[in-house]
Amino acid sequence: MLYSFTNKVVAITGGSDGIGKALVDALIRRGAKIATCGRNADKLYNLQLQHSNKFLHTLVADVSNEHDCKSFIESTIHTYGGIDVLINNAGISMRALVKDTDLATLKKVMAINFWGTVYCTKFALEEIIKTKGVIVGVSSIAGYRGLPGRSGYSASKHAVNGWLEALRTELLDTGVNVMWVCPGFTTSNIRNMALNKDAIPQGESPMDEESMMSSEECAKHIIKAIEKRKRTLVLTKTGKQTIFINKFFPKWADKLVRKHFFKDGELIK
Repeated sequence: MLYSFTNKVVAITGGSDGIGKALVDALIRRGAKIATCGRNADKLYNLQLQHSNKFLHTLVADVSNEHDCKSFIESTIHTYGGIDVLINNAGISMRALVKDTDLATLKKVMAINFWGTVYCTKFALEEIIKTKGVIVGVSSIAGYRGLPGRSGYSASKHAVNGWLEALRTELLDTGVNVMWVCPGFTTSNIRNMALNKDAIPQGESPMDEESMMSSEECAKHIIKAIEKRKRTLVLTKTGKQTIFINKFFPKWADKLVRKHFFKDGELIK
């Protein structure tokens, strides 16, 4: 039996852009009561205008801040009376070689991607156990395979996968479903906001955005996986191949990944 979103309370971090916004739009159409947070007040205001006659609660919050996460979860519970689904979507990337990267870049990426997931999940956990609901982490192929130039991002997503896997195992007898999803490269603002070696947004994407899966299509896959209460979701053929090769032929994976991200010894992606 598919999980129904009708009148369910869904909390989504990072809902003003990219995959997060696509999830907000799609789940509102499915009759869910949405709460979302983001760092940009103007984008959240525009989101409210877009869905002015729907159940949508927004809060300006930085998920790297424990107090902000607590406020977001508590305000969601106060507004709707509980939480059925938590989608830890907020995240940030980076692009710099380890030898050049300031520690501030690594700390910021880990604070948002890993600790943001931990904070929001921990504060929402009691309510989600009550409702036998769903906890989702939007992870990455980088959570299975370390990517050059994205050492901090890879570390944070490995941490997210491991933490959620441990949590899933702890909650097996509670009726709660814990799932992590790996979208692969998806059109979003994450690469434009990716931090450079000095923890400053690089402001441009080195990737071919037009060839990637859209945020809307990615959101559809995530929603379907939640409905089916899946354990994991890996999107794109390339993503699945990368995980398979890395698991069974790791030395070959090293060479393939190196070739993909470097040209003449220089990081190109």
